[in-house]
Amino acid sequence: MTRQPMLRLTAIAAAISLTLLLGACSNTELVQEETPPAPTTSVEQAEGRLAAVAAERAAIEARYADREVVCYDKFFVNRCLDEAREVRRAALVTQRAIEIEASLYLRRLKVDERDKAIADADAAYAQEEAKLAAEPPPVKDPAAAALPPPRAKPGESRVVRSQQRAQESAANAEKEAAERAANVAAYEERRRKSEERQKEVARRVAEREAKAAQRAAEEAKRTNGGQPAPTN
Repeated sequence: MTRQPMLRLTAIAAAISLTLLLGACSNTELVQEETPPAPTTSVEQAEGRLAAVAAERAAIEARYADREVVCYDKFFVNRCLDEAREVRRAALVTQRAIEIEASLYLRRLKVDERDKAIADADAAYAQEEAKLAAEPPPVKDPAAAALPPPRAKPGESRVVRSQQRAQESAANAEKEAAERAANVAAYEERRRKSEERQKEVARRVAEREAKAAQRAAEEAKRTNGGQPAPTN
């Protein structure tokens, strides 16, 4: 009567040792060296990378959800879930690095284009002022020649362009703020769903462990002929 429980305990201990060994081997596969993404060289490439990041993030979340389901059938559920979370975290970090690099490239390009437009406008204004100073308009009416012709102040057009640039900058800042707010809201929603999944997983793990403990108690009771399992 006592030999069968001892054999069963020996088999369980061997299974636990093998599972721990396999778990250690799988953990070493999770350690990957993170390398920075290659520099972006064009607008098309940057936009393509941002679209690919969005698609890959959805695929990462889908793979993580599938892995959670598989973990429920594992002997060590928590270890399996921890490994799945680590794989998901590393994949999301890689995609975030690609997103940051591509976004910075587009932002730098917009700044360069804006500076070039301002420089071109200033050059055109200076050229126009020099041309007007070198070639004044002809006077047809001798009586009106004594009066200075009405003309705009030299700095008036520059002020108008400055106001236009300020309005454009304000509009761009408002658009970027709206985009950042949308990104924050999306991140909070993903975090909320992740926390809900983790709570659901914890609940299922607790139920699974309770059922396993109940089955073990019933099995021990049947093995000892209906008596409670002996305690040392």
